Amino acid sequence: MSDTEVPQPATVPLAEDPNAPLDLAAFKHSFRRHAAGVAVITALRPDGAPVGFTATSLASLSSVPPLATFNMARSASTWPAIAESDRVVIHILGAHNRAVAEVMSGPANQRFVGDHWQPGPHGLPVLKGVTSWMVGRIIERTLVHNSAVVVVKIEEGGMGENDEALLYYERTYRVPGAPA
Repeated sequence: MSDTEVPQPATVPLAEDPNAPLDLAAFKHSFRRHAAGVAVITALRPDGAPVGFTATSLASLSSVPPLATFNMARSASTWPAIAESDRVVIHILGAHNRAVAEVMSGPANQRFVGDHWQPGPHGLPVLKGVTSWMVGRIIERTLVHNSAVVVVKIEEGGMGENDEALLYYERTYRVPGAPA
């Protein structure tokens, strides 16, 4: 090796699955170090029951018209509702919403137990105390392997109190600048 070549480290096996393929290990290690904002997507099942999940894949697609996207696994407990729903609520979480993020990423049957939400426009579940929320109509679902990209046209929304960002990094919720 010459003095100008930089050694390339080998992919480290996953602690939880040391036999996982190296491409999966590289993918998971890399995205665990990609800090992402935390959002919660909520909807209604056809029977009217609320469903929701945390999402770190939320992105702005366009401002005119106002479009947002999120990704999700089609094996997720919430996918059947998203696959059949016309509308969703996208919530942006702040630092003071960490407990809500943990609830919404926990067991599906416990996500709407408590008073952290209320019915909003179209009867959709709206989380209380979030920094902002947007109601949108699903205009496209693109299936990609075992996942889906969902495109939402924003129709209305509301603002809560401003707050420090809540990020998901290294498999935990964090606030920038706060001790880990």
